[in-house]
Amino acid sequence: MNAANKKDLVVLVADVNMEQTVRGLLDRPQSLGIRRGITFDVFIHPRRDPGVFHEAHEFLRSLQCKYEYALVMLDREGSGQEHRSAQEIGDGIQQRLNDAGWSGRSAVVVLDPELEAWVFSNSPHVVNVITNGDQHLFRDILQQCKRNALGKPQRPKEVMEEILREKRIPRSSALCKELATRVGLSRCADPAFNQFKSTLQKWFSP
Repeated sequence: MNAANKKDLVVLVADVNMEQTVRGLLDRPQSLGIRRGITFDVFIHPRRDPGVFHEAHEFLRSLQCKYEYALVMLDREGSGQEHRSAQEIGDGIQQRLNDAGWSGRSAVVVLDPELEAWVFSNSPHVVNVITNGDQHLFRDILQQCKRNALGKPQRPKEVMEEILREKRIPRSSALCKELATRVGLSRCADPAFNQFKSTLQKWFSP
């Protein structure tokens, strides 16, 4: 495949919720601060987070002539590497990507502890999507949970599932995509999200 036929980006993720989140975000180039019309594919690793950790470089090795850039995403929680920091996990994967031919055109985003950490921003759309606008329930549950240094729940997945259960809203990948397409992106303080955003801005500046 010649350079003219290459797609811009391949993204390897750990599950369908992450896939739909990425697709929803990439549908918002202006909000991400990237150019319009980038071409991309998103693949789900069949062995989820552990598969991404151990095998991302092998999965992507044969694709280096088909895409300009590669982005790898996984949760720290559930990766089997919880004894390591997100930085250590990402560095290990990145080194293997470099050795597989992706040096200088790949990046690894480790969500700590998991994807749901991106949900709890200051955007009013979060309340509208996951509680049908029930601000009292949202506030009460958040007040009862332990927070991290950013003021977000330490166990975001469990908190989100509790909220959805209280409101009888089914957990689905469509919900993840709706959050990704509606929630404001400028005020998110999560380090992994900001790495995701800045990486794309570096590769695909307007």
